Amino acid sequence: MEFGNYTAEVLVEALPYIKKFYGNTIVIKYGGHAMVDKTMREKVISDIVLMRYVGMNPVIVHGGGPDINYWLEKEHYQCKFVDGLRVTDSEVLEIAQMVLIGKVNQEIVALLQKHGGNGVGFSGIDGGIIQARKKKHYDKNNQLVDLGYVGEITKIQPELINNALSKEYIPVISPIGLGENGGRFNINGDTAAAAIAAALKADKFFLLTDTDGILNESGQRISQVTTGTLTDLEKDGVIYGGMIPKANCCKYAIENGVQSAHIINGQMLHSLLLELFTNDGVGTMVVKGDNK
Repeated sequence: MEFGNYTAEVLVEALPYIKKFYGNTIVIKYGGHAMVDKTMREKVISDIVLMRYVGMNPVIVHGGGPDINYWLEKEHYQCKFVDGLRVTDSEVLEIAQMVLIGKVNQEIVALLQKHGGNGVGFSGIDGGIIQARKKKHYDKNNQLVDLGYVGEITKIQPELINNALSKEYIPVISPIGLGENGGRFNINGDTAAAAIAAALKADKFFLLTDTDGILNESGQRISQVTTGTLTDLEKDGVIYGGMIPKANCCKYAIENGVQSAHIINGQMLHSLLLELFTNDGVGTMVVKGDNK
């Protein structure tokens, strides 16, 4: 009886949020442990299908770093790094495309189908969804360094995505960009997801990570923060390392039309649903606002 009461309370708490978010477009950057671990992969995908069934419009932008690393090692390829960034030469680009488009993307689409969803896979090349140019990188001495086929986004064309959403498909997008002369570029997955969220004017943007969100000096989760405060937290060293580019992606998305961004732990069961449908959430929500 107690379990039944608890379940009823959860449903009652979720109902206002289900009604509130009906018809909302939700862009999810899917990567990290949630993609690598088989059990978590099944759970995350089933949660995304549930979002579609309750009337939301989820869009998945995925990474694939561990799979790319696996295939590079299998091919005994020795990668070059500059300032911790992998140089993407033509061979690395071919492997990245093979893994992202031919393997990871199709696996996600198949999982969506398995759990009752209608997934459709795109690469950023399809319909020129992600248009890009060669990324310029300067080292600590302010010298221009060639990173190969690493790209930066110049434009997002969301027509194919919107068309898929209008037919109740769940779009799954690989972060490969198309150059103006037909060249291809490897794009950072978080950056691609933020840009796509902005182009779609998404209601929410989720970044699945391997941490509980942005943590304060005591290691406690910050449940909500404004875009203005993000800058202060970085200056104070609260946001550091790999969290800096993720926070910047959230800030970019919100400053370009997204209502809220959420950094959540993809290793936590049902973290997407808990962040969406509960009062307290489980990650860090970023909203537009000045320093507080």
